[in-house]
Amino acid sequence: MADSAFARAVRRSASPRWDGAVGALLVVVLLFSFGFVDGFGNALNLSFLIGNTLPIALVALPMTMLVVSGEIDLSVASTAGLSGAVMGALWNQGMAIETIIPVCLLLGVVCGLVNGLLVTRLGLPSLAVTIGTLAAYRGIAQIVLGSDAVTDFPAAYLDFASGRVGDTFVPYALLPFLALLAVAVVALHATPFGRSLFAIGASEEAARFAGIRVRRQKLILFTLTGLMASLTGVFWALHYASARYDNATGLELSVVAAVLLGGIDFDGGKGTLGGAIAGVFLLGALQNVMSLRDVSAQSQIVVTGVLLVLSVLGPRVARQIAVARAGRRAQAPG
Repeated sequence: MADSAFARAVRRSASPRWDGAVGALLVVVLLFSFGFVDGFGNALNLSFLIGNTLPIALVALPMTMLVVSGEIDLSVASTAGLSGAVMGALWNQGMAIETIIPVCLLLGVVCGLVNGLLVTRLGLPSLAVTIGTLAAYRGIAQIVLGSDAVTDFPAAYLDFASGRVGDTFVPYALLPFLALLAVAVVALHATPFGRSLFAIGASEEAARFAGIRVRRQKLILFTLTGLMASLTGVFWALHYASARYDNATGLELSVVAAVLLGGIDFDGGKGTLGGAIAGVFLLGALQNVMSLRDVSAQSQIVVTGVLLVLSVLGPRVARQIAVARAGRRAQAPG
């Protein structure tokens, strides 16, 4: 009976609401920035902040699901760069933009499938596989476009990717992202598919015994991640009005840092999409504040790296403290 009570106490206390703490920290950072950082609160800067954060947020949607299932994809930035390079090359060849975008999205599906098949069919670790494809996809992007930069995309598409609604701070591109976010939240937290991902991340063997088709679910996730990475590559090229082979370089670090900062357990099985998105915008707000304060890009990378370490270390330390406290309470007399 005592053991059962102890186990219940551990389960309750070993899952601190890290995502809620990140959301609260985001609010604190925003309040501080509005009050004490010159230029932060004007509509143009807020639109700039959101627009620069959207590429991270787009990839964070499937990446959250992937990490929940116990896997990771570090090739997302290279997939985005390859998508942008193909977009620029096809535009130079005279293809219509309405045809180019579906081709780029299909390319992302193929990249995700390659990753997924290597992991699920050959049993290779996703970390090693996607480090390899990170280099491969970026190399292909350089072959496709070389050192050229394509900038003359149709004005209507450039305006949508970088413009904002009237005089407000709301970018046009935020509206479809919110729709995608709603779909992702429902899929992860309110469907059997989402529940199966948490089960896989908690124990892949137990998930198999429960009848979950683990390999198929993971293949779907890698494919979806490739698709969203390629969509991000298209958005990146239009938002910054430049398609280059090195677009989105370093994006994978920001995505992983933001997702883990939002409370997604690197070992899988825990976390919320709300926490991940809070982590994304917390990271975006910090980077924006640093830019306004003229902090160098190199220093911003250092801050991102430190946050990545803390986001992995913090929840683990919090869980260990919670378990230790639960143990002491269970052993206390009376």
